[in-house]
Amino acid sequence: MRQVAERGRITARVSLAVQEKLQEAADLVGATVNQFVVQSALEKAEQIIDRETMIGVTRRDAAMLIALLENPPKPNPALKRALDRYKGKIKNGSLRSTAGSDA
Repeated sequence: MRQVAERGRITARVSLAVQEKLQEAADLVGATVNQFVVQSALEKAEQIIDRETMIGVTRRDAAMLIALLENPPKPNPALKRALDRYKGKIKNGSLRSTAGSDA
């Protein structure tokens, strides 16, 4: 049995000048205006999503992060106290442990 993909519809009203420019570009790449607009919009959407969701670091920052992961510093007193508080909350039931979960 063949599955039919659900489809959405996008409609846009544009000036004649915009339509002509889109048509010219679509003709140059051998696509319909609709195909051209959808592909162009999708490419732009992917660029925006990548830009807004990626975290960029310099080579120096990346090297520092790798060094810290390979040779983590010993826990300082503040971190030890935080761990003790966390363990206490787990023990008394005010916080559920998520260790080992895929969440």
